[in-house]
Amino acid sequence: MWNEIEVRKSLDKREIRAVYTEETIRVYQAYSKLIAQEAVLKGTFGEHFKMDRMTWIKPSFLWMMYRCGWGEKENQEAVLAVDLKRSAFDEIVKNAVLSHYCSDMGITKDEWKEQIKQSDIRCQWDPERDIYGNALEYRSIQLGLRGQAVFHYVNDWIVRITDISDYVKELRDKKRNHMDIALLLPKERVYPY
Repeated sequence: MWNEIEVRKSLDKREIRAVYTEETIRVYQAYSKLIAQEAVLKGTFGEHFKMDRMTWIKPSFLWMMYRCGWGEKENQEAVLAVDLKRSAFDEIVKNAVLSHYCSDMGITKDEWKEQIKQSDIRCQWDPERDIYGNALEYRSIQLGLRGQAVFHYVNDWIVRITDISDYVKELRDKKRNHMDIALLLPKERVYPY
C-alpha cells in the first residue's frame, strides 16, 4: 500500500511531536465525563464508547486543546492522555491514508479512493496551534481509526489511560489569568517516523 506519510513529509513542514518513552507514546482524546470515567476505571474504553465510529487520536497536546476548547466543548469536557504501545503507533502511522486527495500524492484519485475504502486508518495534517489557538508554521498529525484499527486500539494497543481534565482546567485558568503556562505544558519532542 502506498504510504502517504512518506511522500508528504518532505513536501512541507510536518512533524509528529509527542511525549514518548522507549515503549509508549502519548495521544490525546476528549470525551464526555461518562466515557472518560469508564475508560479510566477499565483501563480501556468501555460500553459507552462507540466502536462503530471513527475515533481520532492526537499526539499534540496543544492541538487537542484547540480541538476541545481546553475541555469546555460539549461532550469533550474530559481530556484523556492515552499511552499506546510505540510499536502499535508506528504501525498506525505506516498504514495511514490521507483523508483528502491531493494531486501531488503520486497516485490517481481513483487509486486513492480505493485505498480509503480498504484502509481503517486515516491521516490528517493540520496546522499546529500555540497556547492561544493560533496556527503555527508546521503541521501536526491526527489519526483516525475505524473497524479493525479501533478494535485493536481498544483491546490490544492501550497501555494506560489517564484523565488529565483537572490539569487542563488548571492550565486553562492560569492562561485566562494571563499567566505564562509554557513551562507547565507536556514536554513533547519530535517523534521519529
